[in-house]
Amino acid sequence: MEKVLVAMSGGVDSSVTACLLQSNGFDCGGAMMLMCQENNTADAENVARQLGMPFYVLDSREDFSRLVVDRFIACYEEGGTPNPCIECNRHLKFDIFLQQARQLGYTKIATGHYAQVQQDPDTGRFLLYRAADQSKDQTYFLACLNQQQLGSVYFPLGGLTKDQVRQIAQTHNFENAHKRDSQDICFIPDGDYKAFMQRYTGKTYPAGNYLDCQGNIVGRHSGAVGYTIGQRKGLGIAMGEPVYVCAKDMQNNTVTIGSDEMLYKSSLLAKNWNWIPFHQLTAPIRVTAKVRYRHAEQPATVYPMENGFARVEFDQPQRAITTGQAVVVYQGDLVIGSGTITEVQ
Repeated sequence: MEKVLVAMSGGVDSSVTACLLQSNGFDCGGAMMLMCQENNTADAENVARQLGMPFYVLDSREDFSRLVVDRFIACYEEGGTPNPCIECNRHLKFDIFLQQARQLGYTKIATGHYAQVQQDPDTGRFLLYRAADQSKDQTYFLACLNQQQLGSVYFPLGGLTKDQVRQIAQTHNFENAHKRDSQDICFIPDGDYKAFMQRYTGKTYPAGNYLDCQGNIVGRHSGAVGYTIGQRKGLGIAMGEPVYVCAKDMQNNTVTIGSDEMLYKSSLLAKNWNWIPFHQLTAPIRVTAKVRYRHAEQPATVYPMENGFARVEFDQPQRAITTGQAVVVYQGDLVIGSGTITEVQ
């Protein structure tokens, strides 16, 4: 009987994941990684107890600060917009958690993500596919996983809809059957990134100049680190027409604002690519690409470059492509790979 450690957050998805695996004959344990001060183990522990499985609390706060929070802040300070959930998956949930599971005697892990993994019978590689419930699909956040990680995880919810998951939870009388999904970054529940960074680092990010597209000073901002490309709300400046953040110069602490039309770009460069169906991209490939989780993927061509970089050229210009975010490329429901955006052209 295979031993599987389920990453349990206290939410309905991870609870049903544990339930389904146990029902299918796996020897399951549940575990919560403590990463934020906001973590609460009660709901997860209650479900584990209800299912009669052992429950572990794994203190990962130091690793989380080092591998997720510090990188989050560094990306903002360099002018990008980070995606901490991807870094958390890459380094915590599917690396450190997997190591901890094996130390506890479990051979694989499982999570409540909406995605599907299949092994290619010809190549032996593990392939990542979109979930059946397209509205809940989370492959954008999982495209960073390598072959060892994909081969060591179960995603039991990949073929289910969210409604079906809640029905299963209700059938088993789980207290969290109708618990609201978390929408916020776990370590910044109020959404005020700049205030969090100032508290965490002890730094003060100084005010600076807003510039128009011609480089003219048109106002004062509260610190370039607190803005992201495409932002309209919270600018605190009246220009007589809607304006958006179009560029940032961190060295000079300036934020360039302009019209919506200025946000559209046709290509990007990305580094640190993780290719899933193959080891390396050696020739141009046609794909659809997403530059944000909520971005509707668009037709594009990916061109391999030197030093692990690749260029993504879209058939049509895309709005507010942002450095620091992930670009994820697909062919149909198959995830081809992902990289971190470094430059927009």
